[in-house]
Amino acid sequence: MSKEIEMRIRKSLYMLSLILVIGMKNAYTQTSQVLYYMNIPQNHLDNPALRPTNSSYLGIPVLTGLDFTVNNNFVNFSDIIMKGQKNDSLITVLHKDYNIDKFINKLKSSNFITPEISIQLLGLGFTVGKDMYITLDMVDRIYTNFAIPKDLFLLALKGNSSFVGSTMDLSGFDAQIRYWHEFGMGISKNFGNNLRLGIRPKILFGVADFSINNQAFGLTVNQDYSWDFNANLTANMSGPVKVYTSNKNTIDSIKFDENKFKKGSGNDVDINKIANFFFNKQNMGLGIDLGAQYSVTNKLQVSASVTDLGYIRWKSDITNLKAESSFKFSGFNVTDVVNGSKTMDQLAQDMADSLKNSFSITNGSKPYNTTLPVGINLGGSYNLTKNISVGILSHSILADRKIREALTLSANINLGSALSTSICYTAENGRFDNLGAGLAFMLGVFQFCSRADRIPVTFNKITSDNNSSLVPATWNTFNTRF
Repeated sequence: MSKEIEMRIRKSLYMLSLILVIGMKNAYTQTSQVLYYMNIPQNHLDNPALRPTNSSYLGIPVLTGLDFTVNNNFVNFSDIIMKGQKNDSLITVLHKDYNIDKFINKLKSSNFITPEISIQLLGLGFTVGKDMYITLDMVDRIYTNFAIPKDLFLLALKGNSSFVGSTMDLSGFDAQIRYWHEFGMGISKNFGNNLRLGIRPKILFGVADFSINNQAFGLTVNQDYSWDFNANLTANMSGPVKVYTSNKNTIDSIKFDENKFKKGSGNDVDINKIANFFFNKQNMGLGIDLGAQYSVTNKLQVSASVTDLGYIRWKSDITNLKAESSFKFSGFNVTDVVNGSKTMDQLAQDMADSLKNSFSITNGSKPYNTTLPVGINLGGSYNLTKNISVGILSHSILADRKIREALTLSANINLGSALSTSICYTAENGRFDNLGAGLAFMLGVFQFCSRADRIPVTFNKITSDNNSSLVPATWNTFNTRF
């Protein structure tokens, strides 16, 4: 492979990473549709009433549960990295040869892309008495979250000329970046012969947060292609950042506060300060998971759960920002990057210079609350034999005054704790070709489990220097756990 092609691949992968990181929304929950009907200890995270057949388990710290998810509802892998006019070339959506209209046709009124990371630091479960099961969990959770209205994409990709004199409603724009620790203790128990109930109260400790509260956001394109905003928009931050202001009390710059982790006025790192940041007790919150499982017959079971009912109260290192009721923005146009008149760095700098003068610092540092996105699961399973079952699961997310739904059909084999496997089909994110699979098996006292909720089934072939590579064609979700 030539150096030129290698460089193009690197740029394309960089572009993909950039899109996955800066645009984010919707995979808020820990729920895996594959794991729900598998006989493994971790399924109590989706429904605290569910319990495995083993009498106890101890999770190896960190290795017990590594979960990574990226979701979006409008773009596929092949829309980011694709063939150019020649078989040995790779281009991205910003390349001059790319058909922008093809990308625009995939946009929805509200577009989201989301990564979420969940790391189970501690997992413990054991039986008490005849049928009571107790779990203890410590989980680190990170999500970043952007919702981008279609009109904002159109302005960036098509330019301002077709929007001159018009006003757009951008109240759907939203953003959060959040990191917190979660400590939960779950209890489940049988009530009668058919009903099992579970509850998992949680204590939450916030580490860092950035949240936008968008009450109203309108944009008008002027004749000179500048933008006039009318906004009722606030942004709250909790974390090691410093906001420097100008004489007009507008933002001059926002920088990482390096001194927060140093000893006195020197450059040495203070380990205690780092520990205090990551184990902050000031940003506390509470949450709860509720679940139920009911045996209609010996073969038919139904279940339901509500997870992540809760909030975090942010009190430490607070910065409150507020957009003025109206302000002017010089605008930006991605076509400048495509035609080569500007680099992406120059475009980003122009945007930052305009935006920082549009926000002001409110008086004081007021604490604020953020709520957890609520997950709702409704499921049913039917035992074809003692070890083989089929299931259906409806999974909904209630967040930011929106409801998002996924529906999963599964076939499952559970041979006690020795072997558990599941194959799933899921309709989600406007796609109906999502296949998933999970496998868990025992080696002595160790249980190994892995799963992927979305496995690509169609591929595009890219050839260069007589070498060919396959890339997923319709892959818009990545979700895996080990």
